[in-house]
Amino acid sequence: MPDRPRRPRPRRPRPRRPRPRRALLAALVTFAVAVPVSGAARPAAVPAPAPTALGPLRDASPAVLEKRYAVSRSDIRAAGRAAEAHGDLKRADSLRAMAVPGRQFLSFDGRDGGRSVEVVGALSSARRIAVLVPGAGVGLDAYGRLRRDARALHRELGEGAAVVAWLGYRSPATVSPAALTTGRADRAAPGLRALVDGLHAVRPAARISLLCHSYGSVICARSAHGTAADALVLYGSPGVGSDNAAALRTGARVWAGRSGGDWIARVPHVRVRVPFVATVGFGTDPVAERFGAEVFDAGGGGHSDYLRPGSRSLTNLARIVAGAGPLGASR
Repeated sequence: MPDRPRRPRPRRPRPRRPRPRRALLAALVTFAVAVPVSGAARPAAVPAPAPTALGPLRDASPAVLEKRYAVSRSDIRAAGRAAEAHGDLKRADSLRAMAVPGRQFLSFDGRDGGRSVEVVGALSSARRIAVLVPGAGVGLDAYGRLRRDARALHRELGEGAAVVAWLGYRSPATVSPAALTTGRADRAAPGLRALVDGLHAVRPAARISLLCHSYGSVICARSAHGTAADALVLYGSPGVGSDNAAALRTGARVWAGRSGGDWIARVPHVRVRVPFVATVGFGTDPVAERFGAEVFDAGGGGHSDYLRPGSRSLTNLARIVAGAGPLGASR
């Protein structure tokens, strides 16, 4: 009896990848696409002269600070003239606004995209100091956003406070390979640690808080060990490259918050080694219970709204800076 022809076995449907893994693959696609595109518009290419050598902060008396602010103002104006000669009117306009009388920059360097440290308030008498550490997409051309946030926080804190807007690194573009890895944060961390050490040295009785937004939280985590800061606040964070708060090895009190409308919640909290490239992703979600931070109510705003006047997030960030408990804390 002839053999019956075998029927082909039905193909089993491939199991669907877990959603976080699929999201990570999408991020890796973005990584690959961004590599050739990211060089198209390079804010770092705008020339600027070398700044005046100021050295570390050793004295916070009003006279010494005013002299330092005046030197930085002169450096900003020189960078503005160079940007205008280069034909970058956007950079020149931004620098012109930064150089107006009354602005207080502890340091400024217009090269390689720009670095600056600005003080809002009276540092010489501050009892509470908040250091704002911005995330991706912040630079000299978009500096107004950081200045706006610093002023809003200072108004919320009131008398006896100073806010330091720290743009101490070349912030990655929001969609770029650098925004998915710790490379920029690793290079930026020593500068942030040195600033905090300097602030503590000149104002030893002041309470210092690091307010770390988005990619800035990765920098704060890298500088956390041995920091002189009293509080480390991670908000709008994609993760910090550590499994938990204990791994930060810091004596600072670690807080975490995320607004209800923040798109960063959809970022996969994983770390994956890409051969011959880097480790992509930042691991555990800082607001997850297993991370171990103290979670505060950050309201329902978006990714850029944490310091928006009248918001719950601004209220609670100011309360943490002041050493008071946040309203409606989750844990």
